[in-house]
Amino acid sequence: MPNQNLQEFLLGHLNELRKQGLYNEIDVVKSPNGPIIELEGKKLINLSSNNYLGLATDERLKEAAIEAIREWGVGAGAVRTINGTLSVHIQLEDRIAEFKGTEAAIAYQSGFNCNMAAISAVLDQHDAILSDELNHASIIDGCRLSKARIIRVKHSDMIDLRRKAQEAKESHQFNKIMVITDGVFSMDGDMAKLPEIIEIAEKYDLITYVDDAHGSGVLGAGAGTVKHFGLQDKVDFQIGTLSKAIGVVGGYVAGKKELIDWLKVRSRPFLFSTAISPADAAAATKAIELLMKNKELNERLWANSDYFKKGLKDLGFDIGMSETPITPCVIGDENKTQQFSKRLYEEGVYAKAIVFPTVPKGTGRVRNMPTAAHTQALLDQAIAIYAKVGKELGII
Repeated sequence: MPNQNLQEFLLGHLNELRKQGLYNEIDVVKSPNGPIIELEGKKLINLSSNNYLGLATDERLKEAAIEAIREWGVGAGAVRTINGTLSVHIQLEDRIAEFKGTEAAIAYQSGFNCNMAAISAVLDQHDAILSDELNHASIIDGCRLSKARIIRVKHSDMIDLRRKAQEAKESHQFNKIMVITDGVFSMDGDMAKLPEIIEIAEKYDLITYVDDAHGSGVLGAGAGTVKHFGLQDKVDFQIGTLSKAIGVVGGYVAGKKELIDWLKVRSRPFLFSTAISPADAAAATKAIELLMKNKELNERLWANSDYFKKGLKDLGFDIGMSETPITPCVIGDENKTQQFSKRLYEEGVYAKAIVFPTVPKGTGRVRNMPTAAHTQALLDQAIAIYAKVGKELGII
């Protein structure tokens, strides 16, 4: 028999989430994750995927993965420090370092793992972290794991960052102080103010850490937010994922050789988890090579993003202050946000509702991700559906 206290806890809280419009239904996609997807026999325009460049279904990546399976098998077979480091992993890390403009790089099983690994490998209870209040959950969890003092900084508020950096430095309480920020904030699509952050970091001797999950493949002609600002030599940690614009799965940290060497001997997800599969390593390597050779996909992504944003803005939707392809339609009320997403689905657009705790209460939104794989005809169709549903629900 299951524990009764546990059952009462689960059922009570799940019912409360449903009542508040905070329960997220997980849909099963029955097709590849492209610009059009199939759910429950219904074809929908897909605006919920992080597959920015359409590489998740690219034939060249498929072939690279298939060849790797034929040569290496389906799994690495061990953790990296025993005998799980295959030459395909080294090739991937060399390409990442070249792509990001750093001396070296280390690959992990996910972007979430990177933040759990890297922060706690270099910081402890004698250190402090200046963390933007809208940083991703994986950054928050990585900071907690380190046991360092976490100093919350108002979102992209350089006055607040400067004041708190000065206070932390002049307190003489901490051995090391790190400033951590997302390169692109995933719910609003705005960019970190990296030039100003770096200026403050240099003045107060801060370690700099940028999680560029939503910037890699998107900004800096594909090389990311740090490259966009030309700050490759100023940022100590460049964190990224291989599962969004790169189209595969996994994550990485890029930086100085000594940093990467240290992470190989002290970061726990590297030491105690089996390496990413050979197929994933080979496919990710192929994707990075394609991005370094040709900017066509990146340019198409931005053209589609600009077109779609203009369409929604002209209709009167609140799309916030996004500076990237991430395009939120801010509704506010959680139940109305869920209703809006449901009606879009019924009309042929798949755009998921994002509500608390992913975003603050009262700021529910449908988040759209136009990609390089969308055609203008598909985007026109989606905009027309947004117009219909928005007027129907009194949002515009």
